[in-house]
Order: sequence, then structure tokens, then C-alpha cells
Amino acid sequence: MLLRTVVCLAVSLLSAWGADWNPRLAAQYLDSRQKEWFVWPRANAAAKPCVSCHTGLTYLLARPALRQALGEGTPTVYETGLLASLRTRLELREPANSPGLGVESILAARFLATADAYDRMWALQVHEGAARGSWNWFNLNQDPWEMPDSRFFGAALAAMAIPAKDHGRPEAGELLAYLHREQAAQPLHNRLMLLWASGGFPEVLPAAARNALADEVWKKQQPDGSWTMEALGPFPAHAHAPRAEGGNAYATAFAAYVMQQSAGDAANPKLARALAWLRAHQDPECGCWQAVSMNEEYEPGSIPSRFMTDAATSFAALALLGSQKNASTGAPPAY
Repeated sequence: MLLRTVVCLAVSLLSAWGADWNPRLAAQYLDSRQKEWFVWPRANAAAKPCVSCHTGLTYLLARPALRQALGEGTPTVYETGLLASLRTRLELREPANSPGLGVESILAARFLATADAYDRMWALQVHEGAARGSWNWFNLNQDPWEMPDSRFFGAALAAMAIPAKDHGRPEAGELLAYLHREQAAQPLHNRLMLLWASGGFPEVLPAAARNALADEVWKKQQPDGSWTMEALGPFPAHAHAPRAEGGNAYATAFAAYVMQQSAGDAANPKLARALAWLRAHQDPECGCWQAVSMNEEYEPGSIPSRFMTDAATSFAALALLGSQKNASTGAPPAY
């Protein structure tokens, strides 16, 4: 009787998690990366630590979902530490045109969701010139998050952070005008952020445009269910970037998760192929999804060498956990 109970429990867990991917290993990988990040001098120059798009933002998105799936009762010390870093910088006074402040204000609004965080974000919005309606953002010639057009990525993230009660604010109107004005010039990667934002703020992307963008994303999918990084472009060439061919774990995880959140069709066979590709590509040793830099060849084992892997792992976990939640409840994922 006891043996039968154990077997049934094992089958139940395998059914819930999927026999071919391991959420616990993914969580352990992400936690190990934050452990390194919290003591890395370059991550602790101003904010302590900074909340980066590749390693911090994606961790704060994915780790609570993994925590729920794994039955962990409390946030990790790294979740707590990243949020504390955002909170302690709410009162910071620097020139309003500082890119770092624009980034921090959007992340604080998204993850703290407090009145003072929203006030600070609105206070740092740009109200003049071609960038009117957006926020200052890093431009370090680093794809896909720190390029001249990454301001659009940040503006779409800001749209996600705005509570529904504030969608009618004049500042929100300026943001909508910016997003509508600039979207045609954006790489698909940034327009995917807009598609994601439209789930909570439909005005950022009218229904016809939303459907057209979803069709564009699906047309870029590879026959094996993956997306290449080039498919999410166009991106400028980076002379020292490592060679990468075929399906890319970050591109596939990000596209699959956004389509899962936005397309409203959990049974879409194209989404099923993407999720199957992700299940088959978790590294069984590190628990991560491997992806290489778009910008340069980093020293193997160095902290920067895994930035894209960090983001790929977070979005892969989100997409796979979301598919399991859909299957068990019939409800859309809410991560």
C-alpha cells in the first residue's frame, strides 16, 4: 500500500512538472546566479545591487512563480534584496535625465507597486522632444536591452506597471502616443514587449494591430518550434559576437511566454511546439537554458558570459509553468 502511494505521488509530480524539465534545478540555477550577482563589484557600484534587465528583472518575474510551484513559503533572500534595493533608491535625487533613474523608476513601479514608486516614475517621464512620453534608458550598444531603441522596451514595461485606474492620466496618454508613434521602427523583440503590455493595457495596441503582430511572431517560428535570435530583430551587427545558429533559448522562451500571455489560445499547436522545444533544451547539469551573448565573446565561466542564459532560464520557466497552470485549471497564467 505504501509503495503504491509513493508511485502515485511520483506519477502525480511528473504529470504536474513534466518528466523532461526540472523546476527545482531551474530555481537553483537562478538563485546561484543571484548569489554571484550580490557580491559582484560591477553590480554594486550605485544600487546595491542593481536590478539588471537580463539577471535581476527576469529573476523577479520568474522566481515567485517557481517558488509557488515548488511550495516554498517565503521569498528568497535575493527577491527580498532586489526589492529592497529598488525601495532604498526611491528618494534618490539625481539629474532627471540620468538613464539609470529612468530604468529604476520603471522597475520600482512594476515590482513595488506603491504610490511613491508610481509618483517617481511619472516624475521622471520625458515631456519634450522626440522621446516625449518615454523614459531615459541605457544606451551602451548592448543588445537586446541597452540600445538606442531600448527606450521603447522600457516604455512598454512602464505600460505594464501602470494600474488600470491610472490609464486615463494625461501622462499615460503621452506614453500611448509614444508607443503608437515609435512601434513601427522597433525590432520584433521590443514589439513583443508591447504585445505583452497590451494584455493589461489594451489601448497600447489596438485589436487589429495585436492580431497582426501575433501573426508576425508565429510566421517567424522555426519548424522545430523555436525562434532564432535574428527572427526577433532586426538587430545591428556586433563584430565580436559569438557565432550562433538555429533555435535560440532566449528568443524561444521570450516569444513563447509572450504569446502564451497574449494570444489567448493555450491549445495552439504552435505554442505546444515551442514549449516542447523548451522542455527538450534544459541543461540537465545546471538546470538552465543556455544562450550566448549577442554582443561579444566573454570569458567562459565569467558572470557576463551567462547574462542571456539568465534571461532564457527565467522566461523558459515562466512559459512552462504557465502551460502547466493552464492545463490544470483552464485559467490563464498570472505571473
